[in-house]
Amino acid sequence: MAELAREAGITVRTLRFYRERKLIPPPRREGRIAWYNEHHLARLRTIAALLERGHTLGGIAELLTAFETGRDVGELLGLPSPLLTPWSEETPVRLTPEELADHFRGEVTPENLSASLALGYLAVDGDEFVHISRRLLDASTSLVAEGIPLAAVLEAGAEVRAHADALADILTTLIRTHLFPTLKDLPRATEAVENLRPLAKGVVEAELSMAMDRRIRRELDDLLNGTGRADDAAAEPGAAGREPGAGPGPE
Repeated sequence: MAELAREAGITVRTLRFYRERKLIPPPRREGRIAWYNEHHLARLRTIAALLERGHTLGGIAELLTAFETGRDVGELLGLPSPLLTPWSEETPVRLTPEELADHFRGEVTPENLSASLALGYLAVDGDEFVHISRRLLDASTSLVAEGIPLAAVLEAGAEVRAHADALADILTTLIRTHLFPTLKDLPRATEAVENLRPLAKGVVEAELSMAMDRRIRRELDDLLNGTGRADDAAAEPGAAGREPGAGPGPE
C-alpha cells in the first residue's frame, strides 16, 4: 500500500480513505500480503485528474460506477449522448492468464505483455486480463496462428494505431472547419455527427481496401517478375557460366 501511494503521489491515509469509499477495487491477497497493480495505479490517477477538474469524490464514485456497469456517462455529465456515443463497436473480453496463454501459445512473454499493456490492448483487473476488443483479439490470435510472431503483430498494431489517429485528426478537422460553423444549435450538431459516423467509416474502409489491392498487385508483379527471371536463367542449360550475348554452348 505504501508503494502504491508513493507511485500515485498521495498519502497512505488518503489511499485508505479511497478504499473505504470503494473508489478503488480491493487488492489481490496471498495470505496476509495484499498485491496492488497497474490497474489500481491507473484508477488513482484517474481520480486525481477528475479532482483537478472540480469533481467531488461522490461524483467521481458515481462516474466510475457508471463506467464499470456500462451506464451512459453522458447522462451523468448532462451532455447530449450522440456526442459521447462511441464510434467503435468493440466488445471487451475478460481473460484468465491461462486463457490468454491459450490464445498465444508460447508467445505470452513479459516483453509482449508489457507491449500489450502500453498499447492499451490489455488491462489488468484483479487476477484477470481485459482485452480492449474482441475483433482485435481474434485478429491477433489468427495472425499468430499463421506463424507471425506476437511481437511483430504488436509492433504493427502500434503503427496502425498511429495511422488511425492521423485519419481521425483529418476527419475531425474537416468536420470542425466546414460543418460545425454552419450549425447554430446543438441538436443539429449532434444529428450531423450521427449522420457522419457511417460515412467516415465507409471512406476509411474503401480507401484501405483499394490501397491493399494496389499493394498486393505490386507485390505480386514484383514476385512474378523476379521469379520469372530466375526460372528462365535456371532452365537454360549452361546459362550460369555464359557471358551475356554469347551464343549457345556446346552440346
